[in-house]
Amino acid sequence: MQLYAMTCGRLTGRMKDMMEGEDGAVTLPIPSYLIEHPKGRVLFDSGMHPGCQADPAARIGRAARLFQFDYAAGEEVSARLRSIDRDPGRIDYVINSHLHFDHCGGNALLPNATVVVQRKEWQAGHDAETAAKVGLDIRDFDTGQPVRQVDGEYDLFGDGRIVCLPTHGHTPGHQSLRLRLDAGEIVLAGDACYFCRTLRERKLPRFVYDREAMHASLDRLAALEAGGARIFFGHDPAFWETVPQAPAPIA
Repeated sequence: MQLYAMTCGRLTGRMKDMMEGEDGAVTLPIPSYLIEHPKGRVLFDSGMHPGCQADPAARIGRAARLFQFDYAAGEEVSARLRSIDRDPGRIDYVINSHLHFDHCGGNALLPNATVVVQRKEWQAGHDAETAAKVGLDIRDFDTGQPVRQVDGEYDLFGDGRIVCLPTHGHTPGHQSLRLRLDAGEIVLAGDACYFCRTLRERKLPRFVYDREAMHASLDRLAALEAGGARIFFGHDPAFWETVPQAPAPIA
């Protein structure tokens, strides 16, 4: 099994929105990961919809005011896949950490993938009041593919190598992904943990659905790290500079 990292654009926002008590601006990489397992090709998160390249406000509305977009044609997930000779039409699964625009906006570019998402998250996205509160837009995630709604931990292929881990708090049904590679265990944290500093200092983002649940999720990530897992932080620019980019595999 191999893991590849792809950068699907960048967003620049206010650091105080990402970590309480901070100032200044921060430029966030938007990652998508390709996992090649003997039983199928899997993406963890799909980045932003290409509509955010030309007119982010038209695509995502008020959320566009929070960011400056550095997202050009050729940086959408389908183009990133083609650049490493992978066909977007032959992705078998897309596991969404959650349903914010920068994590599932590329789902529409993966027409034959089954979407794997926590049931709580899918239900939140289809409840108008909760979706508005959390910032979920049905156009990003309900894009016509089969959807597999899961509850809690979920082993995708039944062999312990790709396991969805509930890490709720950022949104109602956020999930991270535990990978057991030949080189060791990696946890793709998603937005359960934006930065390395988030895990060390426990300063939460400004916009959190459930603070208590998010602290519990950070405790879980810390325990996994203490057990030997490498944590891949959701949007940490300094960490991202250390991550090999496709076509080079991470492991």
